[in-house]
Parts: sequence; C-alpha cells; structure tokens
Amino acid sequence: MSDRLDVRKTYKLFIGGAFPRSESGRTYEVAATDGRFLANASKASRKDGRDAVAAARKAFGGWSTRTPYNRGQILYRVAEVLEGRRDQLVAEVRAAEGVSEKQANAIVSDAVDTWVWYAGWADKLSQVTGNANQVNGPFFNLTSPEPTGVVVVAAPQQSSLLGLVEVLAPVLVSGNTAVVVSSYGRPLPAITLSEILSTSDVPGGVVNVLTGDIAEVGSWLAGHLDVDALDLTGVDDPEVARELEAEAAINLKRVVRPGTPTAQSLQRITPFLEAKTVWHPIGV
Repeated sequence: MSDRLDVRKTYKLFIGGAFPRSESGRTYEVAATDGRFLANASKASRKDGRDAVAAARKAFGGWSTRTPYNRGQILYRVAEVLEGRRDQLVAEVRAAEGVSEKQANAIVSDAVDTWVWYAGWADKLSQVTGNANQVNGPFFNLTSPEPTGVVVVAAPQQSSLLGLVEVLAPVLVSGNTAVVVSSYGRPLPAITLSEILSTSDVPGGVVNVLTGDIAEVGSWLAGHLDVDALDLTGVDDPEVARELEAEAAINLKRVVRPGTPTAQSLQRITPFLEAKTVWHPIGV
C-alpha cells in the first residue's frame, strides 16, 4: 500500500457564525512544541477585525435581550459539546503546550468546569450585583446590571484552551458579545472552540475569533469606535499593552489590564457590566 498524501490543513477565521478566509489571504504555520507542523492558520487583517466588530454589534441586541436563564442554558450546552470533543481537545492541548496526556485531560476538565461555572451565574447576576437602594422620599430606587456591549478579548498566549475559556466565558454570561484574538502560537483549541460554538445554540456573531498577531490586529480593534471594552489579560508584552490601552482611551473603553487574575470569580464578570438605576414613584 502506498503512503498517503499529507493533507496540510488551513484553518479559517470565525466571524458572524461563518468561517471566512482572511481577506488579505495571509496565513502562518502553527507548530507543536516539538517543532512538528500542525496546520496553517489565517492571519487576520484590519478588514477582518472590522467585519468581526460589525458582526458582534449586530448580534448584541439579540443576545443581550435574551432572558438570563436562556443565556445560561445556551452556555451550558457549549460545555456539553466541549466535553463531547474531549479527545480532540486533549490532543490539541498536548501538541500546543507540550504536556502529558494526563495533564491535558486535567486542563480540558478545568476548561469545561470553568464554562459551567460561569454559565451558572447567568440568572444570578442581577440579584447579586443589583440592588434596591434606600432613598429619602416616596420613590423606589432600583439598580440593575446591563452588559457593556462589544468586548475585544486578547486570549492568553501560553494557555491555549483553559486561558481562553477563563477570559471569554465571563464576557458572554452577562449578555456582551466578543471579538477574540486567539493565542498566536497556539490557536488550534480556539479554532475548535469556534466549531463548537457554530454547532451549538450560540447565535452567529456573539463570538468572533481572529487568529493572528495581537500586536498587529489589536491596535485596530482597540481604536475602533464601536468597541466598548478591551480585555488585555492575554497580552504578555508590556509595551504592546500600553499602546493598546492608549488606543482604547479614544472613546473611553473599559480596559482590563494584563495580570488580572483569571481564576473563576465574580470580579471577572463585573468589569463588563453597566449599572442602570431607575427611579419610580411609590403609588398612593
């Protein structure tokens, strides 16, 4: 039997629920920690970034107005599909991070558990972060949390799957939409997550994944006037982080700085919430 032809995969971007090629036509090689060729990944351009922001903005109205319980159900479904593709994710994490099979299994388990943890917060956020405020007068004064809008997320460079889940899930649970720039050297788990999102109940455009260099595509996204917040947790170059934060100041975006803890925490959710306070007279 003759040797089979080596099929070299080229993965695409994930924008608006579809998988387009980069409009620039650029790709780069993704290698395992041992130097093996794994695949080609698309290298996102400025136009791809604009398309991703437009898709996220278009999806925001529908996602943010779903009931919290329904958002929780949808996000929990993503965790179910993550678990169902465990073998593929374990293989990708092993190749990306150079860990043993046992360690990769533990990482995938932590990623699934983290997604479930945040999904469980969907219908509890308003009770925990909102309030009925005491006022001096015949009024009800009620504060409730609302999503910020379109959030650009820089995924951690070294933690290919768990780090991505730790920064993405808290953005989605409150009703925000996201544009994610994946790890440059370890993008394959992010691409697999894109496939999982596209086959689950998450509406197209709620999550958009760009593969490429955060130092390049990040500057265009940070300065985009239709982006409302920027999570720089995954930026490991202090100079790049400073430049992106300066760009974000153009329209006073909320910014989460590098070094912010990524462990499961309510404090990962609250930076992407706006407090809406309503006054209402007490009826006689």
